Amino acid sequence: MGSLRYYILFALLSYSAHSRNLPTTTSKTTVLNVAASIQATLNAVSSYSNSGATQSLTHSASSSLSLPLHSRISLHRHSHKDYMSLISARLGRDSARVRSLTTRLDLAVSGIATSDLKPVDTKSFGTDQFEGPVVSGTSQGSGEYFSRVGIGRPPSQVYVVLDTGSDVSWVQCAPCADCYQQADPIFEPTSSASFAQLSCDAARCKSLDVFECRNNTCLYEVAYGDGSYTVGDFVTETISIGGESLSDVAIGCGDNNEGLFVGAAGLLGLGGGPLSFPSQLNATSFSYCLVDRDSDSTSTLEFNTAMPHNAVTAPLRRNRQLNTFYFVGLIGISVGGEMLKIPANVFEIDESGNGGIIIDSGTAVTRLQTETYDALRSAFVNMTQGLESTSGVALFDACYDLSKIESVDVPTLSFHFEDGKELPLPAKNYLIPVDSQGTFCFAFAPTSGALSIIGNVQQQGTRVSFDIANSVVGFSADQC
Repeated sequence: MGSLRYYILFALLSYSAHSRNLPTTTSKTTVLNVAASIQATLNAVSSYSNSGATQSLTHSASSSLSLPLHSRISLHRHSHKDYMSLISARLGRDSARVRSLTTRLDLAVSGIATSDLKPVDTKSFGTDQFEGPVVSGTSQGSGEYFSRVGIGRPPSQVYVVLDTGSDVSWVQCAPCADCYQQADPIFEPTSSASFAQLSCDAARCKSLDVFECRNNTCLYEVAYGDGSYTVGDFVTETISIGGESLSDVAIGCGDNNEGLFVGAAGLLGLGGGPLSFPSQLNATSFSYCLVDRDSDSTSTLEFNTAMPHNAVTAPLRRNRQLNTFYFVGLIGISVGGEMLKIPANVFEIDESGNGGIIIDSGTAVTRLQTETYDALRSAFVNMTQGLESTSGVALFDACYDLSKIESVDVPTLSFHFEDGKELPLPAKNYLIPVDSQGTFCFAFAPTSGALSIIGNVQQQGTRVSFDIANSVVGFSADQC
């Protein structure tokens, strides 16, 4: 890499009419280890032949309530024989996820009830610190992340999808009317001493977007807008994370479920609404660190822990139309030390509740409004003219043939927040392999909607801390 250069910012403008050099010590370029990234794709594909035997959790007696972490990169066998087919499946599911999120915001802004999203005939309708494991779920093609939790008393250990874009937590329950295949045995409510039905008059039942009654018991439905759904009884149960248990948590006990939850027993809702797990825990904060998408290593999901001192912080915004999503106060993006030519308000929520940019654990690839994406892509392509370009892949339209390169310097890409705070991304978080032959693509994509999304590819290797009490979000590099 070349020597660091320093620039003076002559004026701060509300509209970025011209590219601006930044007064920062962040290098204008960063190194992409091509060989290591390609090897990771080979390791990921070779791991699919393993069945991924379930690991048992051990509990720590330490005051920090941490626990030994166990990796599980594959929740079940599947048919992906090469990395290209894996990433194609992952991107297909990712597009469905984005459609789901944008649909939910569009409906909320339009004042349309989520019950209008029903995808099927729902026959069913007649606080201390906690820390748990987070493992990458990309080995089975979903692009999601999972945590191992206990359901019931005594606890039945299952994998659940971590989802900052949802509030209602749920698991598949026996007997099933229609359940998808999961890695663990389906939860048996009759085996739990703490299982209890919620009545229709319960406040938590009435907090659901969609509910009905059957013999005065509460029935729930969550439809995700992409064809995925879960339907069943809304109940209270004991949830165990690490060595600690939380009783009387309202969750869905789904006996009719369909969708993109491949392998997991259900979902842990980490959104901002009153029924989310952090809200029921009365957590003042939570954080996660997402391991590299093709890694067999693990990290942690933590509640009520302090934000790391080195965190790059930004305002955590809320949308009065939809309190589930975590909006972040992003004010700009730079490439190679130059700010993009985009309006300063492009990431703001408008008066109707539309727009803004959210942090989402379930979306893989960051989505930006088309005009913003075009500016970002053009800046990156202009600064990488020395690299051999190749044809696009799936939703990626800026790809390179790096098969003859061991490592390469690429323009540094940074997110910018208030008070001059900058979060430079590792090169592997935005130039990613799409096969094992050396094809790499710029891992951002446009969206025609008003909502922008920071996806988990850009978050990987970074601890993302949500200080709910103070409405601050923090990003801490290399804190997994």
